[in-house]
Amino acid sequence: MSDEEQNRPPQSQEAPGRTADMAPEPHDEMAGYEGRDLLAGRTALITGGDSGIGRAVAVAFAKEGADVAVAYLSEHDDAGHTAKLVEAEGRRCVTIPGDLSEEAACRDAVATTVDRLGGLDILVNNIAQQRPVDSLADVTTDEWEATFRTNVHSYFWCTQAALEHMPDGSAIINTGSVNGLRGNKSLLAYAATKGAVHIFTKSMAQVLVERRIRVNCVAPGPVWTPLIPSTMPPEKTASFGGQVPMDEAAQPDDIAPSYVFLASERLSAYYTGQVLAPIGGETHPG
Repeated sequence: MSDEEQNRPPQSQEAPGRTADMAPEPHDEMAGYEGRDLLAGRTALITGGDSGIGRAVAVAFAKEGADVAVAYLSEHDDAGHTAKLVEAEGRRCVTIPGDLSEEAACRDAVATTVDRLGGLDILVNNIAQQRPVDSLADVTTDEWEATFRTNVHSYFWCTQAALEHMPDGSAIINTGSVNGLRGNKSLLAYAATKGAVHIFTKSMAQVLVERRIRVNCVAPGPVWTPLIPSTMPPEKTASFGGQVPMDEAAQPDDIAPSYVFLASERLSAYYTGQVLAPIGGETHPG
């Protein structure tokens, strides 16, 4: 475990969480990453692009030549900082606040992206919510439904709306999770949604193969993002990531190149329906 990981204090925040309140702050600005114009001339919509993995992906895409729209809930400071990072790379960035657990907000995010950036070539479905529980009895029907509306329904709504505008040869990338690969007894609703995301990915890849729209998924293990201190007990944040063989959580910067790989036709033209799993050395079936 790195010195930074060892010195991480117990901490908590109100959901959805803010990057500036994390100690230490995540590495999510892709510092030192050098693009190769792999996404030159492309436009991308990233849900949950204000912070964490979404921010790192937005900056990486910009460094590869893409203009980026960032859809997010209400974290205006984080979204504004992401926009500055994208614009510093000479690319355009549109920030779109809204509750993507509602269908209208998903359709508005897509429409705003197309209107402001002139098109849509890459969709990254990335938003998520979670809450640790001790048993199924702790999960209310409202919470179960809200988790699915955020983690699954938004992916369906954004994808459906995006396909009205995406040209053949585009790319869709969904964010899954190791918890959707092997389950998690303390994240029952979240793990169920991520399993659904993985199957949605594989099914949509089959639907869109004739249009050569590649649909893939990145399923990370533990990643240090605002989701963690805003949803987990303080004592668990201090040791977060210690359960994997690499003995530490990933940083968003560690995960973002997987999205670049799957977005770039030059790198992954023969990949569709795949679940790429950067999970710190953990093995899993399938």
